[in-house]
Order: sequence, then C-alpha cells, then structure tokens
Amino acid sequence: MDTNLFLHEKPTRALVALADRSRTWYAHILAKEIDCSYAHLVKVLNAFEESGLVEFDKEGRVKLVNLTDKGEELAHDLETVLRHLAK
Repeated sequence: MDTNLFLHEKPTRALVALADRSRTWYAHILAKEIDCSYAHLVKVLNAFEESGLVEFDKEGRVKLVNLTDKGEELAHDLETVLRHLAK
C-alpha cells in the first residue's frame, strides 16, 4: 500500500526517526538520515515546534532536536500506522 496516500513521507520519517533516543539528533544529521534537503527539514521542524512536537536545545552553534511528550506519542502512533500499512 502506498503510504503517501495517507502521510507525507519526509515529515513522517523525521518524526519517527526522532523517536530513536539512542541517537543525538541535529537537523543536518536528521536530513541525511531521511534523505531530505536541510532547507526542507528546517521548515518541517519549525512546523513541528509550532505544533508542540519538538523542542530545540542550543549546544554551541548547533541545535539539538528532541521530541516533546506530545511528539513522542505521535511518533509512536505513526510507527504503528506504518507497520499496518506495510502488511
């Protein structure tokens, strides 16, 4: 089944990737991980921040990206949806 029918691929992949707490996420690392341009990802992350899904922690000149509790819950739900669509 085509997941693009229901979800936009890059924002979904970004949110699900951020749920991996074993990694430290910076925008440029996340952009490479999901095969997305940095500029597009920054727009997505800003929209996520406005929606209360992520927060940024400044570390020197770079910003760490972390899911909020709301973002964590949505990422978990999206993982479940993706699993069902893959069947």
